[in-house]
Amino acid sequence: MKRTVRSRSTRLAVAAAAVLLAGAGGLTACASGGTEVARVFGGFTNAFTADEKSAQSVETFRELFDQYAKRDSSRAQQLRHFRDAYLRVRQEYVQSIDDVVLIKAAVDGVKKLDGKPGTFTAAQVTEAALDGMLTNLDPHSSYLNPDEFRESQVYTSGEFGGLGIEVNMEDGFVKVIAPIEDTPASRAGIKSGDLITHVDGTGIKGMSLMEAVRLLRGKPRTDVRLTIRRADAGEFDVTVTRAIIRVQPVKWSTDGDVGVIRITSFNQRADDETRRAVSAIRRKLGGKLRGFVLDLRNNPGGLLTESVAVTDSFLHRGDIVSVRDRDGNGRAFNAEIGDLADGLPIVVLINRGSASASEIVAGALQDQDRATVIGARSFGKGSVQTITPLDWDGALRLTTALYYLPSGRSIQGTGVEPDIIIAGGNAPPYRQRGDFLDRLHPGKEADLPHALQVEKHQPKPAQAKIRLDDCPGAGADDTDRMLGCAVTLINDGGSEARFLARFGSRTKL
Repeated sequence: MKRTVRSRSTRLAVAAAAVLLAGAGGLTACASGGTEVARVFGGFTNAFTADEKSAQSVETFRELFDQYAKRDSSRAQQLRHFRDAYLRVRQEYVQSIDDVVLIKAAVDGVKKLDGKPGTFTAAQVTEAALDGMLTNLDPHSSYLNPDEFRESQVYTSGEFGGLGIEVNMEDGFVKVIAPIEDTPASRAGIKSGDLITHVDGTGIKGMSLMEAVRLLRGKPRTDVRLTIRRADAGEFDVTVTRAIIRVQPVKWSTDGDVGVIRITSFNQRADDETRRAVSAIRRKLGGKLRGFVLDLRNNPGGLLTESVAVTDSFLHRGDIVSVRDRDGNGRAFNAEIGDLADGLPIVVLINRGSASASEIVAGALQDQDRATVIGARSFGKGSVQTITPLDWDGALRLTTALYYLPSGRSIQGTGVEPDIIIAGGNAPPYRQRGDFLDRLHPGKEADLPHALQVEKHQPKPAQAKIRLDDCPGAGADDTDRMLGCAVTLINDGGSEARFLARFGSRTKL
């Protein structure tokens, strides 16, 4: 049996997802002597190169910190906290960033504090500075205060408090990448592509992502009123009741003699639950089993280690993914001998809501010719976030590397192109999963503010395109046409040529 890949510790936990909404947060200041401030800033300044502009930026930040923070015993320690976080960003971020740019972003973060200068604790000023600096790097880096850090650990375990949506910022508003199935958000009708413009009547425009997320957080069993802007429905309000979110990462079903495995997120249980799903399907279908559909639609990602383990489960050998930092150093992940599917055909379903860890699975199985990928081009998040605790308070969620598929291509900003594109159609959206394909998809990584710019790699070209309306229905209510095409392909023995021949002249590129 193959070994399941696991992260060794929280410090090395590698997350491949964007910000998730969970719990309530605050920052606890620690006591330290205020007379140390000058010495702390001296050490902070020495961290820079001998550059006049950098020195001026440090002086600007020092003056602003003095202006905004109360005179209390925590000031020196909070400055050390900021300095330590800054140095880690400078040393470990996936791209080299100019000192002036980093400090300016921190300054801008402090200036966004709502209130009279001199009335904030040193901890509040430090948190605002770190928020500004981290969120200015890319859409997925952020500072986690102590409560948020604890919640991030809870989320990867598969249970957390919140609404159950994956979000990013777009045009100043919170944009829903995907609601998590069977959560308050999905039951309230929140869809992929929705823009959240107000929270309990408070406008989000002009806030950072972390500021907006904090408005959305709250205790379980409390209500929050969201103002939603939807492309085909205008603006409307919806009330969502916060809850403890228990994410079931894997669900399975059968369609005739085909096993369907729906992976909703890659938390710590994803690989184990996928193995259980395969076993359950085999028990039900026995020798009649024709193959498997891996449904990764609107799967926003999760842990890199879990995506590697799931991919490994269906590969007998070969490369899965490699992770490389800004110096080109990194680690390659390879499959061990063994294939849970025993060589049976596999079809992977993806769409615009398939991001990060789900793109690793789809891209690796595609590159290794182990599966046929159908649907729509994926989101295009090819960066790796490492959550690293800080010595004083909280943690950094920092983009530290890019991952590369077996063919050597990065999907950052480009995504995974399906082998067979399922396009358009007037079918209703899949229940609790947002909309199909290009109708109201949640956008793409390349369109996000501060999206990482890397060398573009052309995705593997699609072989054909067919209309969604030409696919047969499938699923519990026989309305999921994309799944219907996937099941048909499996029933055709996994032969793309035989499958496409069904559509004749209707198949095109």
